[in-house]
Amino acid sequence: MRLLIVQYAGDYREAFEGFAEGKGETYYAQKYSVDAVAEMGKRCEEVTVICCLTAEPYDVVLANGVRAIGAGFTDKINTGSLVQLIAKQRPTHLVMRTPMRAVFRWAVKHKVKTIATLADSFSTEGFRNKIRNYLLSRQLNKNHIEWIGNHGINSCLSLQATGVKSDKIIPWDWPARFTPDLFEPKTLPVDKITWNLVFVGSITESKGLGDVLAAVAKLKAQNLSVNLKIAGQGEVEKFTDRAKELEIAESVEFLGMLENNRVVHLMRDADLVVVPSHHEYPEGLPMTIYEALCSRTPIIASDHPMFQNNLIHGESAMIFSASDSVDLAEQIEKLVSDPALYQSISLAAADAWKRLQLPVQWAMMIERWLDGSEENRQWLQKHAISSEIYNSRLA
Repeated sequence: MRLLIVQYAGDYREAFEGFAEGKGETYYAQKYSVDAVAEMGKRCEEVTVICCLTAEPYDVVLANGVRAIGAGFTDKINTGSLVQLIAKQRPTHLVMRTPMRAVFRWAVKHKVKTIATLADSFSTEGFRNKIRNYLLSRQLNKNHIEWIGNHGINSCLSLQATGVKSDKIIPWDWPARFTPDLFEPKTLPVDKITWNLVFVGSITESKGLGDVLAAVAKLKAQNLSVNLKIAGQGEVEKFTDRAKELEIAESVEFLGMLENNRVVHLMRDADLVVVPSHHEYPEGLPMTIYEALCSRTPIIASDHPMFQNNLIHGESAMIFSASDSVDLAEQIEKLVSDPALYQSISLAAADAWKRLQLPVQWAMMIERWLDGSEENRQWLQKHAISSEIYNSRLA
């Protein structure tokens, strides 16, 4: 058995070497996934991870036995070159962590057993999306694409809406690193002068950071003092300039990429966590929401389709219209001026977190598929989105 895992980003070699040097995780479940792949390698002739986005091409066998290949793409991925690189590895089993039609087409043509473990949402609005979805679902419904996992219930429903067969789609999750039991529920601080907001994620327009900056400026104009801490990587210079243009630079702090174990504590120290993703951002279910619920700091989130039912307005979060900085500012002001609402949302965090938990974890799905037994095939089928075990979540 020759197992090949293909991922868009998340350099496996870099992560493994970082852990060997004693560095911490830069994103949720990073060490779990690194260790899980090494464990899978014990049952294989070879396990290889290809990362598409790397600073340079490389091909090395690491100390844990995993072969790591950097494709060397720094921006746009050349799918033709990627398919050639995949073919060169002669995989018998292929795990795709990103939805690339050209790779699925190659796998079907060469009868390579394949599954996908995605963390994406799929919009059905617009002609281009409909064509793209149609072409992707045609490939995913082929027999050699055996299972398609997606991160969370809503992301699986969005995949189903594209035309992928529901009995092939499996909702998966990462193992819980933190739980809400770590902290007590919060109450609104009395006589507070400045409110502290935190944003964690990619520093891009589609993640909604520009809307948060605009909301901070609006609140400042209304004499409501707000500070914003931003953790993540991306277009830092662009949004630093934006903060200066809005005359709120003194209220905004860019923290860079933090070790993941610091994120929940950063959220706990804040008064509000903002998750402002635009609809076009292909969210699965962001770990930011899990972490914020564990911190019990109230969440203000956009109405992104992947958040619906996972976060309920006025109950487990405050929801604003995505891309609408005026609505975002109003929801912030509403929450910091209502002690009863603030406390009730913090109290509801534990139940909201519990409702998000799923029975299938990322490595568990792959390992049962690799085993290939009828028992494990039936187990996977039982956990497809078409199964009755999700009825209460879908109601």
